[in-house]
Amino acid sequence: MKRGAETKQQTMRRFTGRLMLVGTFFTLLAGSLVARAVHLQVFNKEFLNEQADTRHLRTERITAHRGTITDRYGEPLAISTPVDSIWANPRKLAPAVDRLPELARLLGLDSQQLMRRVTRSMDKEFLSLKRHLSPEQAREVLALKLPGVNVQREYRRYYPAGEVAGHLVGFTNIDDEGQEGLELAFNHWLAGESGAKRVLKDRLGRSVENVESIRPPNPGKELRTSIDLRIQYLAYRTLKAAIRQHNADSGSIVILDVRTGEVLAIVNQPTYNPNDRAQFSAERYRNRAVTDIFEPGSSIKPLVIAAALESGEFKPTSVIDTAPGFVVVGAKTIEDSKNLGRVSLTTILARSSNVGVTKLAMELESERLWNTMTQFGLGALTASGFPGESAGLLTHYSHWRPISQATLAYGYGVSVTPLQLAQAYAVIGADGVSRPVSLVALDAPPDGDQVMAADNAEAVRDMLEEVVRPGGTGMKASVAGYRVAGKTGTAWKFAAGGYSEDKYISIFAGLAPASNPRLAAVVVIDEPHGELYYGSDVAAPVFADVMSESLRLLAVSPDAMPARDPGSIMQAMSQ
Repeated sequence: MKRGAETKQQTMRRFTGRLMLVGTFFTLLAGSLVARAVHLQVFNKEFLNEQADTRHLRTERITAHRGTITDRYGEPLAISTPVDSIWANPRKLAPAVDRLPELARLLGLDSQQLMRRVTRSMDKEFLSLKRHLSPEQAREVLALKLPGVNVQREYRRYYPAGEVAGHLVGFTNIDDEGQEGLELAFNHWLAGESGAKRVLKDRLGRSVENVESIRPPNPGKELRTSIDLRIQYLAYRTLKAAIRQHNADSGSIVILDVRTGEVLAIVNQPTYNPNDRAQFSAERYRNRAVTDIFEPGSSIKPLVIAAALESGEFKPTSVIDTAPGFVVVGAKTIEDSKNLGRVSLTTILARSSNVGVTKLAMELESERLWNTMTQFGLGALTASGFPGESAGLLTHYSHWRPISQATLAYGYGVSVTPLQLAQAYAVIGADGVSRPVSLVALDAPPDGDQVMAADNAEAVRDMLEEVVRPGGTGMKASVAGYRVAGKTGTAWKFAAGGYSEDKYISIFAGLAPASNPRLAAVVVIDEPHGELYYGSDVAAPVFADVMSESLRLLAVSPDAMPARDPGSIMQAMSQ
């Protein structure tokens, strides 16, 4: 009995000891949990908050609105329209992988390819699925309520004028960055600065609440161009018809405001629609009026006449003997279509005498002739700022040979862009003042530089009027009710081994109204393939059509009203 009692007491002691051990363990465990909770809540609260935020809060980019491009009167040439881009978190989308065919259908994607893209991106948190959907399409996608699928608001450029202003305005890429034209030239001005915001997202990755604005977006600035969209449409329509009529390869028209240097219209054919990215190619979106150079032919002769007048050795009535109808310079014989004999400088222009202008140029110092050409803007950029603009080609006079000076007189061995040639004629129209070319609307005319005496510029204009009158080469450039001053040009195109005998460039450059010029215009038709190819037959009528309507649109007063019979005036007054 004594042994049994001892055994029972030992058992109780062991049980009590174990119970105390277990109690101590749980007490220590509870204490440690409390201590950990206190540590986290009191001493490491910031850490917990950060962890919570990383799981529920996200920073999202707010796309900035790109600046609008307009014509001088506010008509839109480029605007930004809202679009939505769909992206996904592959990790969150994985549980709903069986619904990917639904998503692919709405996005217009191949379901198998979408499956492969998602499965290959499981280590990423961002996967772009489709850019630039309409808001309606985006809402359909979100209505699927797929985990991890999100939408990002962006903007896409739209060009209301389409191909009419395509070469001028250019276009942006899918990220809304300027790639060509004014979109590229003024990208820093048009592009806005993206903002940022912090949003709260649910377990599916969808934004459920805007928590705070970190940085508001800064929209791009508006660009008001110098273009008059009415005249731009007119030039586009007229040039397109001429290219079709003469089966030409290409063509350009440039129209400048003589008073300011602003470009009112600049068009090319062929062109492209910047809204149709399938048309994009280097050949189509090249702005030929600014980037392409050509030998101007006889359209350069007024500049040679200007150099002669500026020398002080010649007057409009000065006589040059062109007999016997040709002149030999080195190994080259330069000819006129007929022997004009002794003619004035005015007649040299009116009849476009190669012999006369060559003899005139050869009597001038090469430095003076070169200086005049440079003062008119040849061999230099126009300061338009257009991407890819060409400076043309004007060799320094120190490298000239006699034949160089001779051929330059009638437009060979020198190359210009249509924009350069328009600027040169604008100098003549502005009484000898050269102003920078501007593609941006100006609040006031710039001062410019006096590069030619005003009376000499007026004399050249008077001489150019004779070109357009009966007997001159440019009669088809005449405009009813207005005095027109201008010059035709027909140049052979350079080919391998020399100049082609069946490829031409047809040119007309001119001013109106001649009494007080408002507009300078240049028409270039490249390789007309019909029976007509002279500038007088191909380019001059285009100039007349464009100039006539442009003057009417600008409400420019006529300066050549036909004389009325005094008897009819008296009859009208008696009625």
